[in-house]
Amino acid sequence: MAMSIHDPYKGNILVQGLGPILSREEALIALLHLPPFPGDMKGVPVQIRLHYLMSLRDLHIPFLETAQLQTTMDLMTRQGYRYRDPMFAETWRMMGGEVGTRKPIRAPASAAVVVGYSGTGKTEAVLRGLNTNPQQVIFHENFPHMTRGLSQVVWLSTDVPASGRTADLASNLMMAWDHVVRGERFAHSLAKNRRNGAQMLDEWCQVASSHFLGILHLDEVQNFFKIQSLERRRKQKENDTGPELSIVEDACLKGILNLTNNWQIPLVLSGTPDGVGALTKRMSTTQRLVTAGYHPLTYFVDAKDPRFCEVFFPKLCKYQYVTKKLPVSDKFGEKIIELTGGIPRIMIALWIAAHRVAFERSTDDLIVEDFIKASDTYLAPVGPAVAALRSNDPKRMARYEDVMLRDDGFWATFWTPVH
Repeated sequence: MAMSIHDPYKGNILVQGLGPILSREEALIALLHLPPFPGDMKGVPVQIRLHYLMSLRDLHIPFLETAQLQTTMDLMTRQGYRYRDPMFAETWRMMGGEVGTRKPIRAPASAAVVVGYSGTGKTEAVLRGLNTNPQQVIFHENFPHMTRGLSQVVWLSTDVPASGRTADLASNLMMAWDHVVRGERFAHSLAKNRRNGAQMLDEWCQVASSHFLGILHLDEVQNFFKIQSLERRRKQKENDTGPELSIVEDACLKGILNLTNNWQIPLVLSGTPDGVGALTKRMSTTQRLVTAGYHPLTYFVDAKDPRFCEVFFPKLCKYQYVTKKLPVSDKFGEKIIELTGGIPRIMIALWIAAHRVAFERSTDDLIVEDFIKASDTYLAPVGPAVAALRSNDPKRMARYEDVMLRDDGFWATFWTPVH
């Protein structure tokens, strides 16, 4: 990895520990993770093979959108630090909450959205992109205006709580913070029986700002909303566009917008289409949530998708823990798409389950029928959802809240690369 002589952030202590700015090729290499390929399985007991097989869950093959997401988050982090340079007097006045404090010059809100069906790898893509930073926490022995140094938190990730309420979101943020810094800064607040969500969120923001949090990732944004009951969804008319999602607590969404607007903390939101669609439809400030980017992570629609047939599937087929391997073929690939709906996480689960079926036989081989049987048994609970997704029928998809389509097409178009 060649070091560039160009440095847009020269002299900014907050950027010095972030490592070099990666090229597209370097990002793809950094994001790729291939577990060790199976060796000769002859003589290896099946119970041992099964433990080797489980490493397949760590497989991560990045595509263009994943690399673009890494670039987005890197830009957000470094640009956020440019505006919060500790050499600026305004930076310290802002963190101190002084009345009348003006923000650093041209400090725009910075936020991005990652959307995809459950199992397409949203969370993994975000976390692997964030982990291209050499360190999550950087300790500076010498730091401006700090006699005892400072621990700079580069990134933090947590889930929006299932309740969708401010107090629970603040608790998640506090617990994630204490875990990352290996401290108990928020122990007292978390121990209270009665919690004021707004106050807790303000307290967390103050600490995060004073430790120069570089970027915050909030996953499962669909939890900000509550969905109609399945009974109501089933009673909808054929021409209905889909069930409406309603906000659980307005203060919670206002709180996250406050992170970017007032505290200048870059924000990445990720979730399923129902939540992201409701978020962009419900909020009049949608544009603030995609100022830095909009990244849809799609599934493999069919076996002819180049990402599948040229990259993902051939790699996956190398992970056969039998002595008589199943050849790679177009028909085999089509069957995998049929059984999984093209969802990568379901593919990995099916691959492991098919091996478990095969291990029950004495022929030490892998056949297509193993995958069909595994789908009908181990993966039977997800079968109806896969069928609904493959049907592309909004009525059928509406039965499963995390495969519902929402009208967020404008932003998808807005961020489409120009060719």
